[in-house]
Amino acid sequence: MAITKKSAASYRCSECGWTAIKWVGRCGECQAWGTVGEVGAVIARTPPATVIEQPAVPIGSVDLLASAAVPTGVGEFDRVLGGGLVPGSVVLVAGEPGIGKSTLLLDVSARVARSGQRALYVSGEESAGQVRSRAERIDAVAPELYLASETDLSTVLAQIDAVSPSLLVVDSVQTVASSSIEGAAGNVSQVREVAASIISVAKKRGIAVLLIGHVTKDGSIAGPRTLEHLVDVVIQFEGERHSRLRLVRAVKNRFGATDEVGCFDLTDEGIVGLPDPSGLFLSHGDRVAGSCVTVALEGRRPLVTEVQSLLVKGNGGSPRRTVSGIESARVAMILAVLTSRVRLPLGDHDSYISTVGGAQLREPAADLAVALAVASASLDRPLGKGVVAFGEVGLSGEVRPVGGVERRVAEAARIGFDHAIVPAGSIRRDRIPSGVRVTEADHLFRALAVITG
Repeated sequence: MAITKKSAASYRCSECGWTAIKWVGRCGECQAWGTVGEVGAVIARTPPATVIEQPAVPIGSVDLLASAAVPTGVGEFDRVLGGGLVPGSVVLVAGEPGIGKSTLLLDVSARVARSGQRALYVSGEESAGQVRSRAERIDAVAPELYLASETDLSTVLAQIDAVSPSLLVVDSVQTVASSSIEGAAGNVSQVREVAASIISVAKKRGIAVLLIGHVTKDGSIAGPRTLEHLVDVVIQFEGERHSRLRLVRAVKNRFGATDEVGCFDLTDEGIVGLPDPSGLFLSHGDRVAGSCVTVALEGRRPLVTEVQSLLVKGNGGSPRRTVSGIESARVAMILAVLTSRVRLPLGDHDSYISTVGGAQLREPAADLAVALAVASASLDRPLGKGVVAFGEVGLSGEVRPVGGVERRVAEAARIGFDHAIVPAGSIRRDRIPSGVRVTEADHLFRALAVITG
């Protein structure tokens, strides 16, 4: 080998492996303090050319069937993946503790095993008995589903050799460690080594791999950022702890779109896909003042969601603003617009605004529904039972266009709503579903006419 570079000494971070030519107190890669130490001379060598085992082939002769997605049997999960699991692909599934990651992937493993393929579930967090108990509860026991409770990387690779699975689930990648790498399981170097070893085996043998990953306090995936670059698909589990609804979305997907969202219902019997989740976010009682329905877009999926508002006369001092399911800064802006532009007397009232069913409304399209719900509560006049509204509200009171208006109106019509309040000029009349009346509003005054008549 030819020596290309040699330095007398080097300094390396014990957490992420970053190197420097002189000592520094803080790592320039992971920003950790006190982790950089001297490791001695570093010699970089250029290896000689080797014999090619698999020569390059024309791109037109590559077999597409070998990379075809295989459905898992869980429709909502397949929707997010882009049709199913591709042999040799590596999927990273991340989410907060207790949100349902292990339950979903155990169910996926059982369905794959029942389809005639062999699945291996490796748990580094629970004993085999604990996993079996959960499998009994969610009906995920199958003859071709193999279970191992291991935390050593060499043992996990040996289990793969012994079982020869078509699907491998590792729960979780932060609990597996390699004896050849310094540090405890879960540190940057260990996660990188474990992931690289499992990915190498998956690519060589055509094994579909599902890796469960931990998240930090701010919601990002724990470990090196390299982990997200190495895998083929990154999936995020989302949902409120006190809500049954779970949303699964792809942050990165080499085999499909990243704007699909899967909806699941977390129950005592397991996690169940929801092809039509709109009913979870609507109240089923009589329509009262202070309520308005909107249609939110989660990726490409429209979800019909109800916004409720309650105004209570204050006892003096600053009015109270309590918000649930909607961005509080956005609600404060809408209340200011209603007070200043529409002259609603909201300054001496406590405001309570919430979504139904724990839904999260993050897009500006929900502004108009929030404004109509507050106005309805202030005027003590309910909107009609079949009214749905969406649009962005500006500081001057204008209603601005939003995306996907036709898709939102079509979803509302499917649920049974027959009157849509939309931004002016945002929909073509020939694309309005039959039986649906559309009111185009360019200002809040025009939208509020539905309440005041």
